[in-house]
Amino acid sequence: MASSRAIWILSISIVLLSSVAMATDHIVGDDKGWTVDFNYTQWAQEMIFRVGDNLVFNYNPSFHNVFKVNGTLFQNCTFPPENEALSTGKDIIPLKTEGRKWYVCGKADHCSARQMKFVITVLAEGAPAPSLPSPPPSSDARHVVSSVFGVVMATMVTIAAIFA
Repeated sequence: MASSRAIWILSISIVLLSSVAMATDHIVGDDKGWTVDFNYTQWAQEMIFRVGDNLVFNYNPSFHNVFKVNGTLFQNCTFPPENEALSTGKDIIPLKTEGRKWYVCGKADHCSARQMKFVITVLAEGAPAPSLPSPPPSSDARHVVSSVFGVVMATMVTIAAIFA
């Protein structure tokens, strides 16, 4: 009886944790963060974004901010009112829906002249990944969620083995 209960608990845990394991925190600009003169277009093209993932913007709020804009505002580097800017310096944007998403910095000429803008396409959870032009560079930050999931799963298997 105890072993079937352990298997049942393990099964439920796997189902519940699998969606967490699939989520990725994308650190915008990797170790450079959200700053001027970085090619965010290239960075975004090397990533696969899915519903449930997060964009993480790390920057100095004295010099930068983040606006989520539409395609027209993106093309023209124009922005909503300043009070709509994300400006904490550690902003996390959950990707909740599929489709194209546009992000810009609204400070000075950072969008128009300093490359602080990018567009992404968010895929549905479980949608097949498109072919990437080249493999993305390895980053410990991108694998944190997967590592945590691995530790949790190893712990659960050990617990199941103890009760079996």
